[in-house]
Amino acid sequence: MWLFIVIEILVRDKVIMSAVSSNPVLYSLRNCPYAMRARMAIYVSGQSVQLRELVLTDKPSQLLESSPKGTVPVLVLPNGEVLEQSLDIMLWAFEQGDSANYLMSFDPTLRDDMFDLIALFDTDFKQCLDLYRSAKRYHDQDLPSTRQACERYIYILEQRLTTNPYLFTTSPCLADLAIIPFIRQFARVERQWYLASPYPNVRGWLNSYLQSPMFSKIMAKFPLWSANNAPVIFGADYL
Repeated sequence: MWLFIVIEILVRDKVIMSAVSSNPVLYSLRNCPYAMRARMAIYVSGQSVQLRELVLTDKPSQLLESSPKGTVPVLVLPNGEVLEQSLDIMLWAFEQGDSANYLMSFDPTLRDDMFDLIALFDTDFKQCLDLYRSAKRYHDQDLPSTRQACERYIYILEQRLTTNPYLFTTSPCLADLAIIPFIRQFARVERQWYLASPYPNVRGWLNSYLQSPMFSKIMAKFPLWSANNAPVIFGADYL
């Protein structure tokens, strides 16, 4: 009897370890906006990865061997390929499975517009956002002007959200996931100002994500990764 139990446990553990070893490895940082959007794409596309949560003040050698730049997120695929940009990780996730049409493959023109909007917020808006956050941190008198620079882009979102609950259609797409983490940062700089600001559609859109079960899952706290600890599996099937 005990022999059968031991054999069953060994077989079960072997199956689990086999599944773990076949999963990509994601190096992540819980509150990094780039890592957040990578985790969202992985979760909603139904993929699973080995999650290696870390702090950038103590970068593991395994991360630096895979990606010398030493920032997150980094996805290491089973074939050895390394994806070092969050948008590339998002695209990889949806290329594995996109039943909800996050990539909007049904409309090439809309898809191109989606990537243009992501690029605008990844570059121009992100630069303005960094200045805004820095002005707040250092009590800079330039705070209002840095906020106003950000508002040019917030207004773009507000207008888009007047006709649809999401940025392009009645369903979420890649742009929603890619931009949300940066709007979350914007909303936290001057909280009282933001809550009274003339952007109700943006607030509703952001809140719908922040209060969703999906966001709770991707923001779950995991122990910092160590080679001595059991692997942590992250994904829709494991949370």
